[in-house]
Amino acid sequence: MSVPQKALRGLRDIRTIQGRGITPPHEAYMRIAYLELEKFRRAKERDSALLRVATINSRLRKIEDEKAALSQSVGEEFRVSAPRAAGEKSPRSSRSASSTFKLRY
Repeated sequence: MSVPQKALRGLRDIRTIQGRGITPPHEAYMRIAYLELEKFRRAKERDSALLRVATINSRLRKIEDEKAALSQSVGEEFRVSAPRAAGEKSPRSSRSASSTFKLRY
């Protein structure tokens, strides 16, 4: 009787953890560290953006305050008013035609 031969094993027969979904611990810790670093960077980025928005809002308030002070010193005729209805006349229309400057487009 002859000795039974073993089947030859190839590359397909090598067992790995590739398809099992198990992450080696060192890779998991590296991924956690990466996520913590990204979280820190994003938080710094958010804080910077919020600071820029606060700076812009502050400047807009200062512009409005300065505009109000200037319009008070010049008088009320230069204040920006709400848009008028189609048939409503502007308060300046009561002036004579010779005193106003008109542009035709």
